[in-house]
Order: sequence, then structure tokens, then C-alpha cells
Amino acid sequence: MSTTTVEVPEYTIEESVEIDPEWTALIVVDMQHDFVDEDGALPVPGAADTVPRIRRLLDWARQQKMLVTYTKDTHREGDPEWDIWGRHVEYGTPGWEIVDDLAPGDDELVFEKARYDGFYGTGLDHALRSRGIDTVIVCGTVANICVHYTAASAAIRWYDVVHPVDALSALNEFDYHSALRQAAFLFDATLTTVAALAGGD
Repeated sequence: MSTTTVEVPEYTIEESVEIDPEWTALIVVDMQHDFVDEDGALPVPGAADTVPRIRRLLDWARQQKMLVTYTKDTHREGDPEWDIWGRHVEYGTPGWEIVDDLAPGDDELVFEKARYDGFYGTGLDHALRSRGIDTVIVCGTVANICVHYTAASAAIRWYDVVHPVDALSALNEFDYHSALRQAAFLFDATLTTVAALAGGD
């Protein structure tokens, strides 16, 4: 196997970001045991490390009375995606559940999705539009797969996209940086940090 080294074009991480909580939603993508736990079916390096930071975003969003939503990757027997990734996040199994530290509140919205895009075949767009949301903060895993396609789908629908880069994880470093470059370049996503949004260090 040959190896090629490439440089990721530069992208900017904003140190200060202003959002209006009334018209902003937090989308937590696929923070499920199979992806987060070391012994999960499809563990993502670094996903567990993002849990405290995503929790901080959640606490902040809840304090701001922001709309909080989750996507939950969901597969059932015979799902063709298992031919690509192997068996993972099977409906009703412990690995399918969102990790306890990020558990949704009773009034928060969880959208089960069958593919990478959180808008595909779900009620996410309706939930956002019916509340007048124009900005989405997208965090979770995997940066270049479900996070990226959900964020891209939001942008295609003309939502403004914000990525807290330290609340994202990927299978490898190349995927992580290339996803951020694509988000900034293709749909003018704002790249920032949890601290810039929620305060603190």
C-alpha cells in the first residue's frame, strides 16, 4: 500500500462567536455507546474524550433555553449499511443508546436516522423550521461522516452551521481536518470551540 502525504489547506477557528439562543439549535450527533465506548461495536478514537465538552455545551444550551436535538444512528436486521461497517447501533441494544452523561432530557428531541444525514427520512428539518431556527451548532461523531453530512444537509437548507471543533471526533486525524476544511470551504461553517460558545477555559 502506498502512502501519500498531503497538506490540509488552512481554516480559521473563531475565538469569539455570537449566537441568538432563541433561533439556534444544538444538534448532538450519534453519541451512542457503540461509537463512544472502547468496547463498542464501532469505537471512534477520541469520542469518549469529547463527552465532557459536549456535556458542557448541553448544560449551556439548556441554561439558554436553546432547542436541543439529537440524532441516533439506528439499524435493524438486514440493514445494508452493515455490509460497509459491520453490525453496529442495532435498534434496542445497549450499544444503540446515547451515553448516560449526554442523555436527552424529557423535552428534548431525538431523531432516529438510517443513514449518515440526520435530515434524511427524519423530522429534524420540520422541528427546526416550525420553531424558526436559523442556526445549528453541530457536534458529536463521526466528524467526516454523520456530523459532516448532517451539517452539510443543514447548510443546503440554508441554516447557518457552527462547529465546536473540540466537540467532534473522527476515525483518524486526516478525516477530522479534511471534514473541518470542507465545512468551512463548502458551506461557510463557523469553526470555533466549546469555550468560545459556552464560556470558561
